[in-house]
Amino acid sequence: MAAFFTWNDSYNTGIREVDAQHKKLVDIINALYDAMSKGQGNQVMGKLLEELVKYTVVHFSSEERILKANAYPDFAAHKKIHEEFTAKIMAMQKDCASGKVSMTLSLANFLKDWLKGHILGTDQKYVPFLSAKGVK
Repeated sequence: MAAFFTWNDSYNTGIREVDAQHKKLVDIINALYDAMSKGQGNQVMGKLLEELVKYTVVHFSSEERILKANAYPDFAAHKKIHEEFTAKIMAMQKDCASGKVSMTLSLANFLKDWLKGHILGTDQKYVPFLSAKGVK
């Protein structure tokens, strides 16, 4: 079976730390989808969603540290996007834990589409800036 979210070179930013973290997020989303497709209980999926939330926070902090250290001019807007997504997935996690919402394919698709759009859109905007500063 093909992966739900397949990494390809268009997602690379050229910044090793960021690319490695993006790949880890893709792996977590794939594991979440795999658990859903196998009908595994909400307990398994809840743990994966919790891992995704925690790792997203780690990744965003890391990315923001790099952007801030290099005086990225659009830092505030980028950070705001991170904060909005973090709030959204934390709310989803809470809803899933309380039984208000169950883990569904639409949740997996939302996560995949958001990450894909963020990497290819928002994150690619800083690539030329950081590359010009020699960040790898």
